[in-house]
Amino acid sequence: MSAKKFQDRVNQFRMRYFPGHRFLSLLAAFVGLAVGVSAVIIKNLVHLLQETLSKITDGEFQSYLIFLLPISGIVLTVIFIKYINRKPVRHGIPGVLFAISRNNAIIRTHNLYSSVVSSALTVGFGGSVGLEGPTVATGGAIGSNIGRLFNLGYKEVTLLLSCACAGAMSAIFKAPIAGIVFAMEVMMLDLTMWVMIPLLIASATGALTSYFFLGQNVLYSFQIIEKFQMNQIHFYILLGIITGFASVYFTRIYNFISELLERVDGVWKRMLIAGGLLSLIIFLLPPLYGEGYEIVNQSLKGDFTHLFNGTIFENWQSSFILVMLVLMLIIGLKVVATTLTFAAGGIGGIFAPTLFMGANLGLMVGLILNQFGVEVSVSNMALVGMAGMIAGVIHAPLTSIFLVAEVTSGYELFMPLILASTISYATTKYFVSNSVYTIQLAKRGELMTHHKDKNILLLMNVSELIEKNFKTIHPNDTLGDLVKVITRSSRNIFPVVTEDQKFVGIVKLDDIRHIMFNQDMYNNTNVRDLMFMPEYTIDINEQMEEVASKFTLSGRYNIAVVDEGKYIGFLSRARVFSSYREMLKHFSDD
Repeated sequence: MSAKKFQDRVNQFRMRYFPGHRFLSLLAAFVGLAVGVSAVIIKNLVHLLQETLSKITDGEFQSYLIFLLPISGIVLTVIFIKYINRKPVRHGIPGVLFAISRNNAIIRTHNLYSSVVSSALTVGFGGSVGLEGPTVATGGAIGSNIGRLFNLGYKEVTLLLSCACAGAMSAIFKAPIAGIVFAMEVMMLDLTMWVMIPLLIASATGALTSYFFLGQNVLYSFQIIEKFQMNQIHFYILLGIITGFASVYFTRIYNFISELLERVDGVWKRMLIAGGLLSLIIFLLPPLYGEGYEIVNQSLKGDFTHLFNGTIFENWQSSFILVMLVLMLIIGLKVVATTLTFAAGGIGGIFAPTLFMGANLGLMVGLILNQFGVEVSVSNMALVGMAGMIAGVIHAPLTSIFLVAEVTSGYELFMPLILASTISYATTKYFVSNSVYTIQLAKRGELMTHHKDKNILLLMNVSELIEKNFKTIHPNDTLGDLVKVITRSSRNIFPVVTEDQKFVGIVKLDDIRHIMFNQDMYNNTNVRDLMFMPEYTIDINEQMEEVASKFTLSGRYNIAVVDEGKYIGFLSRARVFSSYREMLKHFSDD
């Protein structure tokens, strides 16, 4: 059966038994199930690799093998991507955001498996990243390709893609509420009843699938020994500020190292430099090896001794100052290790590293307060520190609150979670306008936001709206030549171009109307004497928001479009506005 016949039969079945939005709800359930299974596969692959490698590394040469494993995993990842997959594997959440904003919500089919394999190799061998990003990327590919299979429109495919992301987050963290909030807050999905039902279905299905295969135990084991007390509220406000500045540090270091290593030519050279530095850091500080979930669980119990076991700092535990120095070193270098993993060619996510930093930062603040005689729960501070870091690093305070509450069952600390997350987000936002996920997209003007007008303009493409029925003329042509062109044109603007199609100006019919019938001027008046260069032109790759601004500033109804200075055509205000209204009608139709 051909693909078209299959789609026709599906559409007939759909219209008969699942009219309206019911079909999307059915697809959302399937997407949630698929991404739940994907999350289970990724987790089990990583655990299998880690268990196998732990048996190999146990023994006399353990520390030396830990030095070799991270770079070995990255080498295998690069080989898989370059020679087996033969297509680039985008980093999870930024890749999904790019697909929504600039690629019509299309994610290539290879992402159904490529993120699974590459992230398993990276994390399984000790890369200092998490699994949530690749799970979201895999989920996004599932949602996108299912939408394309059933020939759905951009709006419906985007919804399925967001459902897949919600289901992926729900499955990997066993946090269905956080999955829904994540889709709204990070994936920039508008909150309407039209999207809410499919999101609920996908998120619940993803979590249930994860429960079925992995059990219902929370990801981080946490017990509230001391309840939140109002007289300690200022300590949590302080922690929010501290995690906010730590989030700024995370974002800036991440961008600085990434941009620095991007200048290194050659995949293998960059991999050797970044991978070698990563292995050295992990060799000196083994707690930075892998996802770090066990480290976080120990920090949530108020225990810091695990950070010293098997390291060169093992004898420093008796000194409080030295303990704090090691903690600061581990927190500060975690983002370095994470960025080096990505820069070397590894695939993973930043949720786990961010939670790692937050837990240990909260632990450190709690220990310092206790040292100075302030009685505060170190475990609670570690938990709230996780929420503060997530809120600041990914610019998603609601996601951080519900995620940390769900993955730890720490609902009784809702108030400090809200305080720290809000303050951390506000602090970070003041210094860094975009998160690590969105900063590159924002620089290129490709970032979708909750601003519907801007989103519609972002989705509009200059090249699709160009009008080319304007008659061109050469600057050396005479007025007589121009009049001949005018008689064959229905336009009142005439672009002036050179032999190599370089745009040098325009002639407006209104400007020459008073001389166009004076035949005495036909042979001794050149077009170059009649033309003028307009103040504004539009580059063919320009964002539509900038185009709209040029129409407003110039007051013109037609502006020339150029590509590296060469004339392409004109963009009219009327056509842009008409296209905008059509897209607005489509996106507002619930």
